[in-house]
Amino acid sequence: MKVKKLVARKIKDTRGDETIEIKLISDFGEFIASAPNGKSKGEFEVKPWKKSLKGDINAVNKYFIEDINLTEFDDLILIENAFSDRVGGNTMIALEYVFLKALAVKEDKQVWELINPRASKIPIPIGNIIGGGKHSEKSNLSIQEFHIIPDNAKEIISNLDINFKKKTNDENAWQTSLSDEKIIEIMQDIRDNMKDEFDTKVHIGIDVAASEFYKNENYTYKNGKKNRKDQIEYMKNLSKIFYYIEDPLEQNDFKGFSEIKKTSKGLICGDDLTTTNINRLIMAFKVKSINSIIIKPNQIGSLTKVKEIVSFCKKNNIKMIFSHRSGETGEDIISDIAFGFGADFVKFGALGKGRDEKLRRLIEIEENL
Repeated sequence: MKVKKLVARKIKDTRGDETIEIKLISDFGEFIASAPNGKSKGEFEVKPWKKSLKGDINAVNKYFIEDINLTEFDDLILIENAFSDRVGGNTMIALEYVFLKALAVKEDKQVWELINPRASKIPIPIGNIIGGGKHSEKSNLSIQEFHIIPDNAKEIISNLDINFKKKTNDENAWQTSLSDEKIIEIMQDIRDNMKDEFDTKVHIGIDVAASEFYKNENYTYKNGKKNRKDQIEYMKNLSKIFYYIEDPLEQNDFKGFSEIKKTSKGLICGDDLTTTNINRLIMAFKVKSINSIIIKPNQIGSLTKVKEIVSFCKKNNIKMIFSHRSGETGEDIISDIAFGFGADFVKFGALGKGRDEKLRRLIEIEENL
């Protein structure tokens, strides 16, 4: 692959924050990719920029990379080796995305075919429909996200009739002044009503993002505090209601996660706990903390490491949820990556700018199979 030029520049994500876009100009075309930004970040995520976004942009624009022998997905290690000392996780992912797009065209394939040409399983969408926590200003919700996991996303979104303010948060989820307890009741009503009225079975889920309100060994909700023991019991009770619970405890409580998982019949998922990091995933597996994991490529800044995570999950029956970030762009390549790797679920929000593109790409993949 002959690379004539790499051009990096600043763009705005869906929150209005700055992120990176990279254009690859080759001897057979031009390709563009961008990276999202996370707002709610785990302590163990890689840094998005080496020192700064400006520094990463300069590093890409000044690096001369004329000929590079990319013929398959695993050759992305060449990109990682070339740039790992120069850029942060967001920039590395944008670089890998743009080279994947170019390689797909060069090989006359879809991006997902570079990962697994025999891929066939469409991941189930997890829709974040009600938002609180760090993503929602002036919200009374401590729990960060409330999800539906539908059989038919279009039917559910169009038939929800809940008295919320029209305002949405930075992930396009509805924002409300109601309490956690009231929303928990409403979520159960949604699940039951969809079954009764539309004969559609849905699961419900939550992303607690407990690290965001954990301080001085207490979980400080908007309506009071819970110590570790009380939080574990509360999450055990919620696991009887919610099929999916993400980050029920703070990001270092591996044993606490395992106590909750022990009594749950659904999915206990790690995000801040695991941060798309193989070493933390192995720790979680050994302690039996989780049975599912959020995978965010820019959280680890390496698609080769994402592949390692995927391999471990498949070997050990850990469900995989490929996820967007709160600050998104129109980039839709994560749909190909999730499909190619055989994701069980995708978490792209519900509807809105930066989310629709990913859902549409997933539909397109399914229609073209």
